[in-house]
Amino acid sequence: MPFSAASLPPMRTRADHSTYSAQPEGKSQHARIVGELGQAIVGGEFKPGDKLPPEPQLLERYDISRPVLREAVRVLVAKGLVVSRQRAGAIVRPRNEWHMLDPDVLYWLIQAQPPRDFVQTLLEVRRVFEPAAAALAARAASDEQLQGIAAAYEGMASATTTAELLEPDLAFHRRIAEATGNDLLAYIGNMLSLALRESIILSSQLPNTHELSLPRHKAILTALQARDPLGARQATLVQLEETGDDINTVLAADGRVNLA
Repeated sequence: MPFSAASLPPMRTRADHSTYSAQPEGKSQHARIVGELGQAIVGGEFKPGDKLPPEPQLLERYDISRPVLREAVRVLVAKGLVVSRQRAGAIVRPRNEWHMLDPDVLYWLIQAQPPRDFVQTLLEVRRVFEPAAAALAARAASDEQLQGIAAAYEGMASATTTAELLEPDLAFHRRIAEATGNDLLAYIGNMLSLALRESIILSSQLPNTHELSLPRHKAILTALQARDPLGARQATLVQLEETGDDINTVLAADGRVNLA
């Protein structure tokens, strides 16, 4: 069966991504307040140094109890978005203090940025992170970890739809980070999966996405299996450069950006 890009996975809603989506019903109001206030902060409605609306105003707006509101603010504090001060209320913190790898914060950032800005931000991070991780994995990966990366590639190769391609593609990159043997790099790779998912969905809108993607990933896998750090680094850089070109092609054709 030929590969088809017609079955693109739907874009996820905030509830799909939220770490609170699995909370019991009693937590639904709490999750909604965290989501709405978090999105407003990351989206720029409240800027660093701004105070959130006073407590009585928020209580009236959401028709909730004071304990529910205060718990929501504590979550925003834990995500690095606000600092809560007695008598001063909740104040938005500088962007460089936000916990950008928190899944909710990262998703709000994706939603707040124009597509091209998001892609540029993600590709810059990936260019710093992935080539170095691949080079380290080429030296440090166990045979079992290399087999896991190869299995993810085989999952990509056997995919017949974009939906089937997505999960093994994510696993391929995540397993490379895990194969570095560095717990912090593995954590970063896992936390980047949300942003990478949206990037893959975007690039997969090209009609020939499968035939473009497979050789690039195969080159990375081959270098890893050969225990070739320089080759793994270079293959990853090439893959990222060509992925950026693919996404720009999609965005230009969609009319959402001007690439002139």
